[in-house]
Amino acid sequence: MQKITVYTKNNCVQCMMTKKLLAQYQIEFAEVNVEEVPEALASLKDAGFQSVPVTIVDNQEPIVGFRPDLLANLAKAAI
Repeated sequence: MQKITVYTKNNCVQCMMTKKLLAQYQIEFAEVNVEEVPEALASLKDAGFQSVPVTIVDNQEPIVGFRPDLLANLAKAAI
């Protein structure tokens, strides 16, 4: 199983939708709230990301924003 981490922040609609869709697909993921973990925010900025959500999947390109199409691909790959 691939390790999936979703970087989020409080009151972010796209973040909530990303987490909701992953849950609907029964995909397990770890959440890191960048407002609660400042070093995670610094790490994302250093990597060139300017917004959340950022979904990091082992050995794949990161998914930036709420991308139902790419999240559906994760579910298909898990089957």
